[in-house]
Amino acid sequence: MCQAVPMPDFSSSVKLKYVKLGYQYLVNNFLSLLLIPIMAIIVVELLRIGPEEILNVWNSLHFDLIQVLCSSFFVIFISTVYFMSKPRTVYLVDYSCYKPPVTCRVPFATFMEHSRLILKDSPKSVEFQMRILERSGLGEETCLPPAIHYIPPTPTMEEARSEAQMVIFTALDDLFKKTGLLPKDIDILIVNCSLFSPTPSLSAMVINKYKLRSNIKSFNLSGMGCSAGLISVDLARDLLQVHPNSNAVIVSTEIITPNYYKGNERAMLLPNCLFRMGSAAILMSNRRSDRWRAKYKLCHLVRTHRGADDKSYYCVYEQEDKEGKIGINLCKDLMAIAGEALKANITTIGPLVLPASEQLLFLLSLIGRKIFNLKWKPYIPDFKLAFEHFCIHAGGRAVIDELQKNLQLSGEHVEASRMTLHRFGNTSSSSLWYELCYIETKGRMRRGDRVWQIAFGSGFKCNSAVWKCNRTIKTPKDGPWSDCIDRYPVFIPEVVKL
Repeated sequence: MCQAVPMPDFSSSVKLKYVKLGYQYLVNNFLSLLLIPIMAIIVVELLRIGPEEILNVWNSLHFDLIQVLCSSFFVIFISTVYFMSKPRTVYLVDYSCYKPPVTCRVPFATFMEHSRLILKDSPKSVEFQMRILERSGLGEETCLPPAIHYIPPTPTMEEARSEAQMVIFTALDDLFKKTGLLPKDIDILIVNCSLFSPTPSLSAMVINKYKLRSNIKSFNLSGMGCSAGLISVDLARDLLQVHPNSNAVIVSTEIITPNYYKGNERAMLLPNCLFRMGSAAILMSNRRSDRWRAKYKLCHLVRTHRGADDKSYYCVYEQEDKEGKIGINLCKDLMAIAGEALKANITTIGPLVLPASEQLLFLLSLIGRKIFNLKWKPYIPDFKLAFEHFCIHAGGRAVIDELQKNLQLSGEHVEASRMTLHRFGNTSSSSLWYELCYIETKGRMRRGDRVWQIAFGSGFKCNSAVWKCNRTIKTPKDGPWSDCIDRYPVFIPEVVKL
């Protein structure tokens, strides 16, 4: 009897990685590959006809002067309408991140000692904070404002204003020094701070400090959560579309002083362990003269708001506890709600950034599951093909872990987020800029690289911004990472025993 000949093991002879790369190249360059044979046919046909025949055909054509003028006018008109209706390009000229002084540093031992003294009647609350801090991913160099270093803390209005002046003015001074921008030349000012909203506003405080023009367009955003930084970028982009030859300065910060919770509710103690002081100042412009010195060009910005759903609305909620103490309540379903918001956001941004090969695979997967009821797993697009760098909001270790898992990212892709959380903690809306600065300080940003910033905020919101690098960025000699970048990345254990 003839023995059955075993089938060759194709998996060992053909590397699936190269098959996928070939598929991506074929689909993404389909039009170019289709154009090559068409051009070849045209060239062969022209060579067959010969130059004399081509000249005879050209001479046989009769052009009427009126027709030529009308055609020229039509082409010029269409071109003018196209260029006038085309959105203005918006550039990120430069930015600056606040570096807290070493006197504000809060090592684990200091934080826990203060917690034991402040909550001496609630040992369970102290133990809970210690467990959270052990697993938080924060390091020993994060900082809290001076008012929180007192025992008990002194969250007065004067101390809160003092913190705001310290973090905002320092970041702005550094931005002006970097860019050479004079305060009187600012056209648009946007300040976002979620939980501290005094009167006069923080934007008015900046105007008063730097004596800005009386016709400046100023905005103060509050209550928008950790995603407010990208909301400010979106507002600046819209304003720069209608105001030609203008620039916009954005300040993103969160003032910690008045928001330190001194109660015993566990869900409201979480922010004490995660949030730390920080601020960023960003200069955006639509001027063509800034094109050559700008670091990045804004490509896309997508905002997703899940506030119509009650669970999403209440998952990050400022309220009073049973004793009347105000704090931020973070619900247990926060990660699931963030996942739903991210899913809605990437559904919108995916078609804008993903290559055709990934969009085709996603479409085929969707058709198979929805129309033919095939038991396929939902296809997760490979966003690593669309971006070289990822800046995920450093809201906490769980946030970064969840996004790394859902987007199938490597450890290097989330390195900037993890190291920012370790060195500076959760600095709210400014954390994205500390992460971008980390990538630059590591010398990894090259011309043409694409950056995806993802931020989450109360409400519940998920916002995304896509930037394209204009030029290879030299390693900055100053900034928040300059004195410690050589130590990073560091190993962050699952649990740090205190």
